[in-house]
Amino acid sequence: MKWKTKIPWPSFMAFIFSGGIIFLASCEKYVYQVEIVNPVDTVHFQTQIQPLFTSNCVGCHGGTRNPDLRAGNSYEALTTGGYVNPPAETSVIVQQLSSGSHSSYLIDPEKQLILIWIQQGAKNN
Repeated sequence: MKWKTKIPWPSFMAFIFSGGIIFLASCEKYVYQVEIVNPVDTVHFQTQIQPLFTSNCVGCHGGTRNPDLRAGNSYEALTTGGYVNPPAETSVIVQQLSSGSHSSYLIDPEKQLILIWIQQGAKNN
């Protein structure tokens, strides 16, 4: 037995169109919030700065290229090697991370964290 039904094309097309609109409207839009570093909070070298160096910089600065940013060596290499000097904005490391050849290795909140650490006296805490 053959079914002979006539499809009401205007209604069918309206159904397909509205289904497409609902599908597209249901797509989740991702919104990323920019992380802001509070300049009043104390920045700790061992728990906040060194992990940045370990995960992003040690591949090149692992003992063969100055400064040596491996854990246990980085603080001394930065402070005695002339990379960290007041005012913080003109420190060699801040300049390299801001506009130098190393500007793409860290995201802005991480760069800001290093700047604040230097502004707070670049303590080995």
